Amino acid sequence: MRLSGEIFPPGDKSITHRALMLNAISYGKAKISHALLSEDIYATISLLKALGVKITMDNDSLTVIGNGFEGLMPPDKLLDCRNSGTTARLFLGLLSGLNFSSALIGDSSLSKRPMGRVVKYLNQLNGIITLTDNNYLPAKIFPSEIKANEINLDVKSAQVKSAILLAALKNPDISIIHEISPTRNHTELMLKYLGADITVNDLSIFVSGKKKLSASDIIVPGDISSAAFFIVGCLIVPDSEIVIRNCGINPTRTGILQVLDQIGADYEIKNRRTVCNEAVGDIYLRYTKNLRPFRLDKELIPLLIDEIPVLALLATQIEETSIIRDALELRVKESDRIKSVKETLTSLGADIEELSDGFVITGKSKLRPNTVNTYNDHRISMMLKIAKLLCNNLNIINPDSDKISYPDFENDLKKLLK
Repeated sequence: MRLSGEIFPPGDKSITHRALMLNAISYGKAKISHALLSEDIYATISLLKALGVKITMDNDSLTVIGNGFEGLMPPDKLLDCRNSGTTARLFLGLLSGLNFSSALIGDSSLSKRPMGRVVKYLNQLNGIITLTDNNYLPAKIFPSEIKANEINLDVKSAQVKSAILLAALKNPDISIIHEISPTRNHTELMLKYLGADITVNDLSIFVSGKKKLSASDIIVPGDISSAAFFIVGCLIVPDSEIVIRNCGINPTRTGILQVLDQIGADYEIKNRRTVCNEAVGDIYLRYTKNLRPFRLDKELIPLLIDEIPVLALLATQIEETSIIRDALELRVKESDRIKSVKETLTSLGADIEELSDGFVITGKSKLRPNTVNTYNDHRISMMLKIAKLLCNNLNIINPDSDKISYPDFENDLKKLLK
C-alpha cells in the first residue's frame, strides 16, 4: 500500500471565513469559488444570515450581497458559533461598534476556549463586551462608537489581529496594530484586495475605515493545513508519490514547507502564481528515506500551528529526537492538543514526552494498533487516520470530527491509496 496520484485539497478554511465576512461588510455582490463547505463555515454563514446578509450556495460556490456595516441588522436570536473559534473571535470584532446589541454563544467545547485575549484589545478601541467569567462565551456585545488607537499585541494570533482589524474599519481615523511576530495575513491581503485603506510595514499594520470596501469575487486556494496530512502520509509510507494541486502557499502559512527543508524531504513547488492576492502553487512530493529530525520553536510555530499534531506523528517515524516548543497555543484549540497528541501517540507506542508548551519525540517508533479518541478535534481525527496507514487495525472513537474542516477527508485519502 502506498499513496499515489494527485489531490485537490478543499478550500482554505481561514480564507473562506474571511471571504464571507469581508464581502458581507463590503458594497456589492461577490462570488466565492472553491469555498470550503464545512461545519465551521456553516456557522459563519448562519451568523451572517441572522444579521440580514443575503448568501446563496451553488455547489462549492457562495454568493454574498453586502451593504457595508450599516447593512447589518439586529439579530432576533442568539448568534451560535457552534464549534468555530474563528467565527467567535472574528465576530467579536465585526459586531463591536455597531448601533445594536448582540450575543455570541458556542457549543460546550468552544465555551471553554478563551475570548478575553480578543476583548481586551477591542476595549482599547472602545468596544463594549462582557464575557462569562471575563474570558468565555457567551459574550454580549453592546452598542458603541469605535475609536482609533495604537495597539501592541502580546499574543501571536491571526484571529485576535483580524478581530481588531474588523472593529477598526468602523472609524475613518488610522489605527495601528503592532505584532510581536508574523501571523497569518489573509485578512490584510483580502482587505487590500477589496480596496480598504490598509498598509503593512514589517510588523505594524495601519488601517482605517475611510474607504468603502468593494465586494469582489474570490477564488479560494486549497488549504495547506489540510494538505499537511497527505504530505505526512506520503513521507511515512514507502514508495509514495503525490501531487497537491492548487494549494495555497502564502508565506505566513508555509511553515510546514520549512519543516520539509529541515528534514531533507524530496519535494518541489511548480506553477507558482498569485490568485486574488494569495500565493498558489502545485506541490510535488516523494517518499524520502532517512529523514532528519526537526526542531520547531517560536519562529516557526505561528506559521504551522494547525499542522503540529500531524507533524508530531511524522516525528515518531524519524530516527533520533525532534523537539516542538513555544506551542502553548495548542492548549486552547478544539482540544488541549498537547495533551491529546501525547495520549494518542503514546497509546500507539510512540516515545513522546509532554512539555508545558510542546513535545520531545524520539523515533523511530513502530506503531501498534489500539483504541484511540479524537477528543472531537478534527486535527487529531485526521492525524489518527494517517497513523492508521502504519497500523491498520486502529480503532478510532468519534471518527467523524473531520467534518469540522474537511468533510471529504476519508474519501480523498482512499483515492490516493494504491
